[in-house]
Amino acid sequence: MDIKDTIMSHVRRDVMNSSLEKGVRFDGRKFEEFRPIEIQRGPIRTAEGSAIAKVGNTTVLAACKFDAVTPFPDRPEEGVFMVNSELLPTASPTFETGPPDENSIELARVVDRAIRSAEIVDVKSFFIEKGKVLGLFVDLYVLNHAGNMTDAATMAATAALMDTKLPKIENSAIIRGEYTGMLNPKSIPVSTTFVKVGENWLVDPTRDEERVQETSVTISTTEEHVCTMQKRQGYLTKAELLDNIDIAFKRGNDIRRILKG
Repeated sequence: MDIKDTIMSHVRRDVMNSSLEKGVRFDGRKFEEFRPIEIQRGPIRTAEGSAIAKVGNTTVLAACKFDAVTPFPDRPEEGVFMVNSELLPTASPTFETGPPDENSIELARVVDRAIRSAEIVDVKSFFIEKGKVLGLFVDLYVLNHAGNMTDAATMAATAALMDTKLPKIENSAIIRGEYTGMLNPKSIPVSTTFVKVGENWLVDPTRDEERVQETSVTISTTEEHVCTMQKRQGYLTKAELLDNIDIAFKRGNDIRRILKG
């Protein structure tokens, strides 16, 4: 970061802190409020499941696909579940072409951990025969990044799994286009991301808020428990963490109602 960028960063932080001290976010939201959320299921007919999630102007597409694969050696009778992500260069001026960078890898890992820890996918039911199991792959595509792509990606992935159909298996092979039912996830994991700017914690940060954050934490929940927590930078006290967990359950329940709708 050059001197000009450093100066502009301090100016942005000072201006935002001044506004937050008055209890006002730049877009008029309350500190604990998400931007408008929209979920569309099934936009890709050729996928076993798909969804588009919009949080404000942040937009993420998720697509699920089954393949017959070789199981991991240490889990020979369990299927494979994997999340991948791609930050499309057209989604943000900061995204570049080429292989996945650390931001893309982190996004996939955070979403993957939330879903795995929620135990909503029964990978043991994916066994086909010795040496062959079903692999369920969730591909995430960030179409537009206007802040907080993590929560939008988790919503898209969960909605896509809720839309996913189980493929028909004959003679140990997948019959494309034929299904035996729905995946029916056991619960609905979602994430809530917080950033700390000055002394204030903000839910669902915009890009401007992310640029001046001092601490960032994502808390994933199901209806009953905390799945995972991911802190990216800074620190928070025990009291702050407990407060954020309470908020994560409240906002998570709001999101789950939208996903169920």
